[in-house]
Amino acid sequence: MRESERRREYEVVSLHEIKGRAPKIFGIPSGVEGLDSLFFTVEIRNGEVKKIPLGGYPYLSVMNLTGIADTGKSLMAEQFAVKQASLGYRVCFVTVETPKEFIVQSLRYRASAMGISIENIDKNIFIIDCATNQGLRENLNDLLDTLAYAIREYGIKSVVIDSVTGLYEAKEVMARVIVRKVYNFMKKWRQTCLMVSQKRSSSEELTAEAAGGYGVAHIVDGTIVLYKKLIQSKFDVSTYGLPLGSIIRLMRIDGCRMTGHDTRTFIFEITDTGLVRIMAPLNEYIKRVGGKLR
Repeated sequence: MRESERRREYEVVSLHEIKGRAPKIFGIPSGVEGLDSLFFTVEIRNGEVKKIPLGGYPYLSVMNLTGIADTGKSLMAEQFAVKQASLGYRVCFVTVETPKEFIVQSLRYRASAMGISIENIDKNIFIIDCATNQGLRENLNDLLDTLAYAIREYGIKSVVIDSVTGLYEAKEVMARVIVRKVYNFMKKWRQTCLMVSQKRSSSEELTAEAAGGYGVAHIVDGTIVLYKKLIQSKFDVSTYGLPLGSIIRLMRIDGCRMTGHDTRTFIFEITDTGLVRIMAPLNEYIKRVGGKLR
């Protein structure tokens, strides 16, 4: 057997053989104000390092949004779907928690809040309802077959899964296996994917740990952690400049293997119209608050 044949048998390839298949990295707009500029690439010009804003999630990345309940994960997922649909790209929304009729209502409301015409998204968002279809929810192969059909038939470019935790809620020991299959599927079909995962309330606040442990974060290309903190002490009041009983929301990109990213913790808000908006870095916010209090 020739050396080249042996290499193929053992699935060993050289960099030269596959360099032409490497995708170009560029930004896929998230639909979240203040987020897209936090991802960047780096160029060296005249010996100096220059950061070039990416303008969104890395193309063909599988990103994980994680956090405890009511931190804005689903809102960010919906904003992404609406934004991509408004740009003319087709999105498949895999809903595991909420029946499709209610997802339609939510997506339309999100579009209205973003100033996007409903007519611009209606024909570009396709829904797979795992919430009411137990067979799809509990049989991953059936779900992936359905998703493959949608990609082929409708020209899907991006996938949202809300939430991937719902696919292993009764078999958490299988979390890594399930997430790995989903990840490999997205790579095979060249999809940019946003998956939501749930954090237990006992998990550390701003870590990437989710239900299923750190296995989810270790497999995906990047993780965004969302957190809400209750202002419940005089120290909190003096630190954050908010009254007792208020909520302050924090966001951090925990990692992204495909591009550079801002490593700081950011303040964000959920507007009255239900949109997530990234505001200021936490350290800058606290400095401003400290100055006002003095």
